Amino acid sequence: MTILTVTARGQVTFRKDVLQHLGINPGDKIALDKLPDGRVALRAAKPPGTIGAFLGLLAGKSKKAATLEEINEAAAAGWAGEE
Repeated sequence: MTILTVTARGQVTFRKDVLQHLGINPGDKIALDKLPDGRVALRAAKPPGTIGAFLGLLAGKSKKAATLEEINEAAAAGWAGEE
């Protein structure tokens, strides 16, 4: 168990090993959930991905550009459970 000290300004400093365990790096945000029994749950607050980041994963993977009609057909087939 790690014991932390609260400063007069109400601040707490987490030890490096605790932050590493949580996967938190300098500049990251921390999410704290208050539980009903007086405990808290602490975790790294990971921002949701953006569509730009997702599309960046696909960049350069294909030399062919799909038309809107091809994209719509593929989406319809996917919703219908077809491959």
